[in-house]
Amino acid sequence: MADSVQRRAITEVARDLGIGDSALEPYGRDKAKVRLDALTDARQRRSDGKLILVSAITPTPAGEGKTTTSIGLAQGLRRIGKNACLALRQPSMGPVFGRKGGATGGGASTVEPSNVINLQFTGDFHAITAAHNLLAAAMDNQLHFGQTELDPRRVLWKRAMDMNDRSLRRVVLGLGGPGQGVPRESGFDITAASEVMAILCLAESYDDLRARLDRILLGYDRQGEPILASSTGVTGSMVAILNEALMPNLVQSAEGSPAFVHGGPFANIAHGCNSVLATRMALAHADYAVTEAGFAFDLGAEKFFDIKCRSAGLNPSAVVIVATVRALKMHGGVKLDDLTHPDPSAVERGLENLAAHLDAAKQFDKPVVVAINQRREDTDGELNVIHAFCEGLGIPCATADVFGRGGAGSTHLAELVVATADRPLTPYRPLYELDQAPEAKIETIARKVYGADGITLTAEAQAKLRKAERLGFGSLPICMAKTQDSLSDNPKLRGRPRGFTITVRDIEIAAGAGFLVALTGEIVRMPGLPRQPAALRIDVDATGTITGLS
Repeated sequence: MADSVQRRAITEVARDLGIGDSALEPYGRDKAKVRLDALTDARQRRSDGKLILVSAITPTPAGEGKTTTSIGLAQGLRRIGKNACLALRQPSMGPVFGRKGGATGGGASTVEPSNVINLQFTGDFHAITAAHNLLAAAMDNQLHFGQTELDPRRVLWKRAMDMNDRSLRRVVLGLGGPGQGVPRESGFDITAASEVMAILCLAESYDDLRARLDRILLGYDRQGEPILASSTGVTGSMVAILNEALMPNLVQSAEGSPAFVHGGPFANIAHGCNSVLATRMALAHADYAVTEAGFAFDLGAEKFFDIKCRSAGLNPSAVVIVATVRALKMHGGVKLDDLTHPDPSAVERGLENLAAHLDAAKQFDKPVVVAINQRREDTDGELNVIHAFCEGLGIPCATADVFGRGGAGSTHLAELVVATADRPLTPYRPLYELDQAPEAKIETIARKVYGADGITLTAEAQAKLRKAERLGFGSLPICMAKTQDSLSDNPKLRGRPRGFTITVRDIEIAAGAGFLVALTGEIVRMPGLPRQPAALRIDVDATGTITGLS
C-alpha cells in the first residue's frame, strides 16, 4: 500500500502546522529537517497541545501494531476535526534486516516515504554512529600517543554500528604491532543503544548536546577515577557531525497527517523514546501530539515517564495501551500456528498480561484508553471478551481497524482519546524519587511495574552501584535493560508471570545521557541476526523499487 500513496509536498504538510518554508531544510520533495527556531516561533504564538502516549502489552510474534495504531490514531483525530501531529522514532536497520523488518506502521496507517525511513532516511543514524566512533578513535589515538591517563584495562567506551552482528560483541583492538595502537579488549553496541543516540534524543539545544557529550564516561585511570569525553578535545567535532541530526525530521502519514520521526533508541536496551525536540515540535504546532514508547508499558512507557518526562518536564494527558486478539491468545497459551482459530477463552486467559500493564500504568496516575488493533480474522466473541474486561474496570476501550481503514477505522478510538485527554491534567508523578538509593529505585521498578517479588544483584552489579554512588552518579534515574518478551527477565515466560525475581548482572553509567543502565538476565546491547533474517526477503526490482521491507 505504501508504494501507491500519493504524498503531498512536505512544504504543504509543514504549512498545516504553521511552519514556514524558511524553517525547513528539505531532503527531496517529501521530507525535511525543521530548524530549531521553529519551536521558539511557535511557542510565541500558541500554547502547547496535549500529549498522548501510546504503549502496548508485552510483544509476541503475533504482533501488537503499536506504531500502526499510533499513526491510525493521529489520522483518526484529524478525521474528527482535531489538529493532530505524530512524534515517532526512526527505525534502526538492525531489526529492519533482522527479526522485525520494517517499522513504519502498516496497511493504511504508515508514515511515508516508508522505505526511505526504514533505511537511511536523512542520515541521522549514520551521523550518530560516526560521532560515537570519532570519540572512540580519538580515545584510542590518545592511548597510542600516551596523551591520556586512561587505563587501557578500564576503558568502557565501545564502538557502534547500526546492524545486528553478534560477532562484534567482544573484539580485540590494536593487534599487529606498535604502530597499530594499544591492544585491548572492547566491542560494539548497536547504534540504537549508543549513548550518543540517547544524548541526541534527550538534548534540548546545541549547548545541551555539547554539555552532555562532554560528560560521557570513557573509563577510569589507574586510580579508578573517571575520564570523561571532554578530555579528548573532540566533542566540538561530534557536535559538528550531529549539527543537522539534532533537527527533527518532518514527514507525513499515508493520509497526509504531519509526523515528526526523529531518534530511535531501543526500549529493551536503551530508553526507547523519540527525541525531546521532536515531541516539543509536535506539541508546539498541534493540539494533540501522539507519541509512542518502545515495546510494552513495562519498558518504553516506564522510561518515558521516569527518564524522558523527568528530564524534559513533559506531562502526558492520556495513555493508550494497544492489544490484539492474536497477542492475547498467545499470552493465553495458544501457539503461533493456531492463532487463526477462534478461542475466546484463550483471549480471557491472556488478559492477565493486559491487566499487568494497566496496573503499571496506574502507578503514574494517568487516564488510560485500551485500543484493540483489529485484524480481519478477529471474531465478535473474542473482541467482546476484551471489551467486557475493560468495562468491568471502568476503562474506555475501542476496536480500531487502523490497518485496513486507516483514520476512518479509528474515529471511535480518537473520540475516546479526546474525551480522556480533555479531562483536567493530573500532576506528573514519577515512580521513584531521585534521592532514593539506586538499588531501591531498581527494586521499585521491578515490583511496581514488572510484578516481581524483588531483585537480586550480582557481586559485580553491587560493586558498580557502589562505585557509581561514590562518583556522584547515585541520584541518576534508572534505565532498565531487560527482555521485551516477558514482564520478567526470562523471555520464555509469557502472560503475567508470578513468583519471580529480577537478576541485575551489571551496571553501566551513562553520565552524558543522565541515567544508570541496569542490565538484567541475558540482555545484550548488540543483537544478533535470527536464523531467518528479514534481509533474506528484501530486494530491488528492475525499476529500482524496494520490495519486502513491510
